[in-house]
Amino acid sequence: MNRNSDCFVFASIFLRIAIKWYGFRVVKRYEQYCPMAHALDLVGDRWALLVVRELMHGPKRYTDLVDSLQGIGTNILAARLRDLESHGVVTRRTLPPPAASRVYELTDYGRDLRPALRELALWGARSLGPPTDKDELFAGWLANAMDIIMAPLAPPGRFEFRADPEVASLVDGEVVAGSIDDPDVVVEGDPEGIYALFVERSHDGVTIQGDQALLDKLLDAAPVTA
Repeated sequence: MNRNSDCFVFASIFLRIAIKWYGFRVVKRYEQYCPMAHALDLVGDRWALLVVRELMHGPKRYTDLVDSLQGIGTNILAARLRDLESHGVVTRRTLPPPAASRVYELTDYGRDLRPALRELALWGARSLGPPTDKDELFAGWLANAMDIIMAPLAPPGRFEFRADPEVASLVDGEVVAGSIDDPDVVVEGDPEGIYALFVERSHDGVTIQGDQALLDKLLDAAPVTA
């Protein structure tokens, strides 16, 4: 094997290692003095805002993020977390015993993205359409939708929503994963039925138990995205 072949083999091995361990990518910046361009420099990479979305619900271990962000490569996740941490959006800490797990969580600066995520979600919902049998819904999608879109607008009350196997609740404007005690109203249906309830104001795909008038207040507060 000649010198050129040796160099080619070494370069190929190094590149594979870089891609595997560091999420190798070409770093590009907009190089514009513009707040929008600067924001995209910080959180505009693919998967970055979805990492932020997951951390809006509280601290998570690396393995938790891998499980909830189906389809992301572990090298890409590591790269996004490293970038978000370097930009002051995410931080790491170790939970106290007995857990003693290392978790990632949003900084105050990162949590300030909540209104932007909400507006982006509402904008996307206008052309997303209802879920179908072909759509693979991620675990926690119902709580996420309630947290991002409905929680800031919800009237006082105890709402429970069931879209088997997902269950999410709203308690005085705060999202609770799972069921709650003594709900004022319980809404049950498939994902398409829940979508139709909030977007099309149709009750056809859901069953409702409890305070219908309170549910109507929630629906009146819900943004119209269709």
